[in-house]
Amino acid sequence: MKETEFLELIERHKGILHKICFSYSNSNEEFKDLMQEMLLQLWKSHTGFKGQSTFSTWMYKVALFTALAHVRSKKPEHSSVTIEANSDNLDPYAEKDELEVLKLAIKSLPGTDRAVLLLYLEDKSYREMSEILGLSESNVGVKLNRIKQKLKDKMIRL
Repeated sequence: MKETEFLELIERHKGILHKICFSYSNSNEEFKDLMQEMLLQLWKSHTGFKGQSTFSTWMYKVALFTALAHVRSKKPEHSSVTIEANSDNLDPYAEKDELEVLKLAIKSLPGTDRAVLLLYLEDKSYREMSEILGLSESNVGVKLNRIKQKLKDKMIRL
């Protein structure tokens, strides 16, 4: 693949990178760092793209595995939810609308669960999710059902 073709494909599918960065970062700085790392990994591995899948599927795979590696390399935090310093209320979900609560609940999921959910929300088929994540289609289905239940339970408790 020529450099110009690669850059055009990256530009066409950059929304994928933004969605993944948003899902796996907690600050603007972390978002930028992760974006840069994903672009670097895509560039380093673009010669390995053989066209056996669509470019976007390959891009998802490289970007998600980069994001998962990024999450694993971070120092463990006491909480994945940020509480404002001036808040008298220690409940991070207090006074948030349902969409914000859902976003926080999704960010609290383990990295691979977030990846499955992200692909599901992108209307990827089980086959495509399986190909991207290296899981069997049945495993994708089982994981997805468990993730939905986890989110449902979190939303009910809140």
